[in-house]
Amino acid sequence: MLKPMAGDPEKHQEAPTRTRVERLFGDWVRQVSPVTLRADAMAGLLGAVLVLPQGIAFATLAGLPPEYGLYTAVIPCIIAALFGSSWHVMSGPTNANSLALFAMLSPLAMAFSPQYIQLALAITVMVGVMQWLIGALRLGVLANFISPATLFGFTSGAALLIAVHALPDLLGLPAAPEHSAAAVLRHVFTQLYLVQPVALAVGAITIGVALLLRRLRRSWPHMLIGLVVATALAWLWSHFLNAGSATPSFALRTVGQIPVPWPRFELPRISWAQATDLVGLAFALTIVALGQAISIAKTVALRSGQRIDANREFRGQGLSNIVGGFFSCYVSCGSMNRSMPNLQAGARTPLASVFSALLLLVLVAVSAPLLALIPMAALAGLLVLVAVALLDFARWRQLFSLSRSDFAVALATMVATVTIRLEIAILLGMILSLMSFLYRTSRPAMRTMGFDSRGLDRQFVVIDSTPDAGLETEMTLPQKADDDSERREGPPQASSAPFPRERGSATPKAREATSVGASERSAGPPQASSAPSGGSVVREATSVGATFLPECPQLKLLRMEGEVYFGATQHVADILHALRHQPQPQKHLLVMGKSMNFIDLAGAELWEAELAARRAMGGDLYFHRPRPEVIRMWRKTGFTRVLGPEHQFPDKFTAIATIFNKLDPAICRRCTARIFWECQSVPGPDTDTDTDTDTHPV
Repeated sequence: MLKPMAGDPEKHQEAPTRTRVERLFGDWVRQVSPVTLRADAMAGLLGAVLVLPQGIAFATLAGLPPEYGLYTAVIPCIIAALFGSSWHVMSGPTNANSLALFAMLSPLAMAFSPQYIQLALAITVMVGVMQWLIGALRLGVLANFISPATLFGFTSGAALLIAVHALPDLLGLPAAPEHSAAAVLRHVFTQLYLVQPVALAVGAITIGVALLLRRLRRSWPHMLIGLVVATALAWLWSHFLNAGSATPSFALRTVGQIPVPWPRFELPRISWAQATDLVGLAFALTIVALGQAISIAKTVALRSGQRIDANREFRGQGLSNIVGGFFSCYVSCGSMNRSMPNLQAGARTPLASVFSALLLLVLVAVSAPLLALIPMAALAGLLVLVAVALLDFARWRQLFSLSRSDFAVALATMVATVTIRLEIAILLGMILSLMSFLYRTSRPAMRTMGFDSRGLDRQFVVIDSTPDAGLETEMTLPQKADDDSERREGPPQASSAPFPRERGSATPKAREATSVGASERSAGPPQASSAPSGGSVVREATSVGATFLPECPQLKLLRMEGEVYFGATQHVADILHALRHQPQPQKHLLVMGKSMNFIDLAGAELWEAELAARRAMGGDLYFHRPRPEVIRMWRKTGFTRVLGPEHQFPDKFTAIATIFNKLDPAICRRCTARIFWECQSVPGPDTDTDTDTDTHPV
């Protein structure tokens, strides 16, 4: 076959067309092939089967007729898949959105009423516009301010509300006149004498069958099978007892006739005053939906390896809600319950979501008469299952053990979700998360470093931390991961040298003293006593594991971790002030700044004040490996000129070798710690005869 010539118009038309298609839908269009189509069709069939009971249940939870849940599983699912970023996320009705919609709109109109439906459609369009604008303006970073703890607390609160609102249908009771959790619980307790045993049995069968199948065959659609079994048993029971003679107290409520879900175009009909009332609610619902969407997309991407564009995902979600609001759909977003099975079923492209939506239409058209027989008690049983799964008690225990602050944020958000308006609960969770973050960053860790001489190469290790001005000690084991990078600064010397050094750090005089250091190290652990002015001197030792590590009485080694910005300067200043005003302060301070990530003007002024204070007491301030961005700020503020380049060192051993020459030799002669290699060049006290020795084993 001949190749097209350079002037062949067919070649020039094909490439731009494909480029426009890829720009519109994404790079996945290149992957489409007969193989991917078959895989997507099979995954789509599973998605249609899964969303069928969920769509009906979630629509009921949202206060809408069941068909609206099916509409929402069709139109938004297709649009979000085609125009979003994730290849595997399936959008549609979700429990959180359904519950949030119900909680926000139920004070404004009666659930299931025409006015309520119009409000639901209008707020869906508003949410879509806000989502699209956030993506178009590239403000997807806003979703990062919704912490996982906030989302988890909201999800847990939503789970409690789901379970509470499912109780009347599960027990066969009439609907509660009010919709708050407290009102529903009061209604249930006051109506317990009207409980229908048959309804309770149907709900229990639904839950039991679903749980049993999930344990035996996790790959099976356990919720759908549980719903089918319960519906079949309920139908047999009603026909066996003759529906004509059944008393109202034993009449099971069912879903009723469901229209074939051909979504119809409809403009939401609301007044300007109602639209004004919905703006704040729409913004809160936007935050909820976007938080779910991006969290689910990132979770799925971790398994699929796909890179997610948050702004494109937001635009796709927004477009799906804008169009969906005009086709009888309520607020949708990505669903974890369908996205993960979609990925596990082998979906290759977003066409799996398209197949799922189209197959759902066919499935409902064929089975609409059977869907009308589903008992409301069975749907309530499914909602209870969803609620229990969302509570995730193991995650609560893990959160409590790992981070008390995140646990408090999640707990406060959950309580607020149950007791107050949802948009306020979400805002509260975001504020608490930001406050927790600011509190943590305002107290950067400042850790005292020492040498662990148990190995052939001496390791710099954390021997205590200074979390507050009280200098509370926190003993830690050597941090191998961090120390490896420090040990690579210089190769260890031969094993005959007890204190290996980095190249260029020790003097010839110090090398001659190696045997002296070895004999001192082999001596037994002498007793510690207070050091009089004429006796030996050593800094109070700190234990690491089973070894005591002394500090130099003149040089403090301090590792700075975090950001020294205006919110953290007071905490850092308090620590530095406490170090300077100890009974026997170390006049020289070496700050290991590799982990000091950022400083602002207030941080630069803090270090300038510390430099002046150190020099006033006869010492000095030094820095080891400050980060480039920190040095740039120092240059802008003039601190580099005041500090001097000779006070910045590329490695610790060079720093110690340089600073050692500035230490007081008289104190060095009385010191028995001998923790630096250079210390061996200075004669020390005779530990065998000096009764006033204050020593600690190394």
